[in-house]
Amino acid sequence: MKQLPLVYHKKILVLGLAKSGTAAAEILHDLGAFVTVNDSKPFEQNKNAQYLLSKGMTVICGSHPENLLDEGFSLIVKNPGIPYTNPVIADAKKRGIPVWSEVELAFRISDAPMIGITGSNGKTTTTTLIFDMLEGGNKHPLIAGNIGTVASSVATKATEDNIIVTELSSFQLMGTEELKPKIAVLTNLYEAHLDYHTNFQEYTDAKFNVTKNQDENDWFIYNGEQKIVTDYALKTKAQKVPFYVSGKMEVGISADDLYVYWNGEKLFERSIIKLRGKHNLENVLAATAVSLLLDCSLENIMEVLTSFHGVKHRTQFVREWQNRKFYNDSKATNALATKSALEGFSEPVVLIAGGVDRGHSFDELIPHLHNVKAIIHYGATAERLQEFGVQQAIPSVIPVSNLIEAIAKAVQLSAEGDIILLSPACASWDQYESFEDRGDEFIEQVLALNE
Repeated sequence: MKQLPLVYHKKILVLGLAKSGTAAAEILHDLGAFVTVNDSKPFEQNKNAQYLLSKGMTVICGSHPENLLDEGFSLIVKNPGIPYTNPVIADAKKRGIPVWSEVELAFRISDAPMIGITGSNGKTTTTTLIFDMLEGGNKHPLIAGNIGTVASSVATKATEDNIIVTELSSFQLMGTEELKPKIAVLTNLYEAHLDYHTNFQEYTDAKFNVTKNQDENDWFIYNGEQKIVTDYALKTKAQKVPFYVSGKMEVGISADDLYVYWNGEKLFERSIIKLRGKHNLENVLAATAVSLLLDCSLENIMEVLTSFHGVKHRTQFVREWQNRKFYNDSKATNALATKSALEGFSEPVVLIAGGVDRGHSFDELIPHLHNVKAIIHYGATAERLQEFGVQQAIPSVIPVSNLIEAIAKAVQLSAEGDIILLSPACASWDQYESFEDRGDEFIEQVLALNE
């Protein structure tokens, strides 16, 4: 771990704890900073705050005092979930106090080069694919960031022989100054998180921070078929590697119906890729490009692609049972995500959908319903999905009470060769704590089906 002279014997405020804030506070303390932590959760219920107090840090819990910054802090490291409209952050801006997210700290202390992956969709799948390819290629990767492992904690353990594969959200990227991945990936840009960002421009600008500081010795891998992304790509100083899923191209990495190409030369047959869908093909191309740039063998890359069935809850293949294939896409909490899942299947599909009614339209699904033979639906959107399915002349549109009943009905209606797809197009909160809980229930029920 690199030392950080700019924090040594300086007053640093860590705003918001959870995993990332707690890790940042402990690292800054070890680097010789005088750390104050501030968290809204009361001290009596706050195990992280209690732990940090025992380490000798100043702890303020239960609220964010208006005069908090009067202590004369040199730097604030904030939890990414805290918006920039927070009064403490707004006050810091007025006072000219730098505000970092924890990944900026991770970059500054890391001895290992970093790969940064961001985008509206596909980050987790792309990150996982890159990690698996690099691991098989003996590149000693470490996985970090928004995927669930705190980046700064990983950075403390990394050496020059490692590569940190880091999934980065817009929340994290907004709080960066010098972050400079050796390879940056931008999968795509769609409207998202506008409850956090003031507008779409702020959101996309935050995403562009993944490549903003790169130079001609770095690489930027990006979606060459999305204009908003290619417009941002014009601003980077890094070497550009676009990816294309609509046909062979002479630059970057591309795919047609038969092959994947690297700078126009055949790499491998597309049929070896087990992941389904155009969106997953984008993820595969981005991950393959990263691995090729880092000198992974084509044999190793292909081995991963022939065995990788998806990240959990993201068009994840669960099992084949009585010649029916079951896929868990519980992460699909809106119609755009379900559309992407449906695009991946040419076989007849029995779709299980439903959940919290957020008022979103299902019209994006219409061009992709030609092979949907049944919609089994439940939850708060039941009436809207019933009406939608009937309007689109789906052969069977059936309401049930819950997911367990939906699986039983889907099995009853399906035939050999069919796909049974959980892709709800709705949030889970009417019947489940999270989309993970919903997906876990689906997996458990499907694996319990008797042969």
